[in-house]
Amino acid sequence: MLGRPKLVLASASPRRLALLNQAGIEPNALRPADVDETPTKGELPRACATRLARAKAEAALKSVQLDDDLRGAFVLTADTVVAVGRRILPKAELVDEASQCLRLLSGRNHRVYSAICLVTPKGGFRQRLIETKVRFKRLSEEDIDGYVASGEWRGKAGGYAVQGIAGSFVVKIVGSYTNIVGLPLYETVTLLGGEGYPIRQGWLNAS
Repeated sequence: MLGRPKLVLASASPRRLALLNQAGIEPNALRPADVDETPTKGELPRACATRLARAKAEAALKSVQLDDDLRGAFVLTADTVVAVGRRILPKAELVDEASQCLRLLSGRNHRVYSAICLVTPKGGFRQRLIETKVRFKRLSEEDIDGYVASGEWRGKAGGYAVQGIAGSFVVKIVGSYTNIVGLPLYETVTLLGGEGYPIRQGWLNAS
């Protein structure tokens, strides 16, 4: 492939885009993949994240192959799942969902799984699964009511955004912080670099 390879981020998440930008990487295009993110019956959190990242990649690839400007680009997707044991928490859209998530997470450990999937210019699929353990403080009813009123939780896996107010609920993190936000940077950059994407080209003017 002649010239600099292109990169498509198949996500509508502003957080994932911001994280890529933080690493000095600017995608050439955004192509959010519309897939049903409902877990299948009895599906475990790790398997769910892995399946959805792959499904998003396959859907985005079809779109990219129809675009003359983007054909042959790298395609990057990710899916993040928050779980307590085997129970997958929803991406909270309703107040009751957010409240239930927060009560479940209160004073407990939970795990955040992010699967990333990279489609190479030659059509190969490369996947990684990253796990982070998080412990929340015990939340009072005032904490829960106040956080729900903030609206920050809306659309977030597990009903919270660690990069916002909910960061003050976190007692301990074991593993990748950026994984909790939605895109594990170390693994993403390593995967891209390993497949030949010029990850350092955007660093020159990063300051």
